[in-house]
Amino acid sequence: MPSLPKDLSPLLVPAGILSGASLAWTTWSLVDLLGTGPIGITVAAGADIVWASVIVAEARGLRIPVKGVNIVPAIGWAALAAVAGLLVWHGIRSGSTPMAVAGPLLPLGAKVVWLLGLTDMRDPAALTTEEQAVLARMERGLTFEEARHRVEMRRREMDAELYLAEVDVDFQIELSRQDKGRELQRRRSPLELTGPSLAEPPAHRPEPPAEPPAQHDEPTHLLHSSTQVAAAEPPTQQDAPVRGYFGFSAQLTGQQAQRAQAVERVAELLAQDPGLTSAQVAERLNVSAATAKRYLRDARPK
Repeated sequence: MPSLPKDLSPLLVPAGILSGASLAWTTWSLVDLLGTGPIGITVAAGADIVWASVIVAEARGLRIPVKGVNIVPAIGWAALAAVAGLLVWHGIRSGSTPMAVAGPLLPLGAKVVWLLGLTDMRDPAALTTEEQAVLARMERGLTFEEARHRVEMRRREMDAELYLAEVDVDFQIELSRQDKGRELQRRRSPLELTGPSLAEPPAHRPEPPAEPPAQHDEPTHLLHSSTQVAAAEPPTQQDAPVRGYFGFSAQLTGQQAQRAQAVERVAELLAQDPGLTSAQVAERLNVSAATAKRYLRDARPK
């Protein structure tokens, strides 16, 4: 008998020999039973291939659980029973009782020797079928957890990207608002700085120099004539800035009064609602957001 590797059983050699003999016997018997000539070899070889494949599946530990029971061995025995029944039928039809009795021995013997060889190769310290099933469930659970973790991390990355995008948009909006506020303040600063000096009351302005008294030797009719001409003449360019000065001063004074009233109104609203926001101020006073924020800043107690 040829030597085999340590992990193989010596029973595999007789099992292989019996399998070859069973294949030859079963093929001849079924071809003779069918009476279809050489084409019957396909059916005979197919029957042997079925139960031989089941033996290989059992050797590899294949399991088909049905209600907690592995049906792979049952399939092997069912295939063997079918082949044995055909061999018995062939012996009876041939009129040979010994053939009907001894015919199924070859496939049955090959099946039994294969089972012995597989059992001999099984490690006594190996895990049982139930233990392997438990480990398989744990492995499946671990694989599921890993897949779920990867999906969760992808979701978190998407949420983080969305949050960063929203923060960037808010930052750009706030930056634009601050730039617009500085531009508005820069344009308003000259008016606010020159307003109080232009709005200075006339009492504090220097009086224009008095005209020299008229000469007594000037004729009276010439004096009246010059007075009428002066009254009829339009104001000179030197008088125009004075009138523009007072008009601009009055306009600034009106704007300051209106702003003071708005600030007082906001102070009253703050007294009623300390948590008042610039958006609420803009809605109630019908002003822009920047103006509402300025009013709210001036109305807060320092």
